[in-house]
Amino acid sequence: MRAEPRVLWTLLEALDDPAHIETPAGFDRAAARRAFVELTERLSDAFEAECAADLHVQDASFHAQVVVPAEATATGQRFVVRVSNFGMLAVMALENPGVHGDEEFRARADPHDVERIAACLDAGGYVLVPEEPLWTPYRGAIARRVFGRGEPTWWDRYFDYL
Repeated sequence: MRAEPRVLWTLLEALDDPAHIETPAGFDRAAARRAFVELTERLSDAFEAECAADLHVQDASFHAQVVVPAEATATGQRFVVRVSNFGMLAVMALENPGVHGDEEFRARADPHDVERIAACLDAGGYVLVPEEPLWTPYRGAIARRVFGRGEPTWWDRYFDYL
């Protein structure tokens, strides 16, 4: 499912719990890992290539990420899919997260690649979040306690190392 702009902010704010920084209350790490491994398998099948997963994430608000290799895409560039520990949120980036805004992503990415990745995310119950809105300032529940005086973003809150 793709997060619509109106729903996105409601969802992000609802997941922002001051008592839980890296994972939400009741987080089931084993279930999250199974879901992610299944996502990696679906992507590998969809692109008929081995998609490499980074499962060794620590001190972060995201669970893991998987790379769809450039040679397997119509776009000719790799895709990175990163999943958050919160709310089954996922982002899809071209080359690396944070490189392309939404407009540039749409201009550079082949729609068939995007749809295959979105279908794999949908099949696992993930919510696909556009990257660019996540780059806006985060002033939520853990901003000062975790990020100090820096300028954290919603990306930092749900998709980055803490």
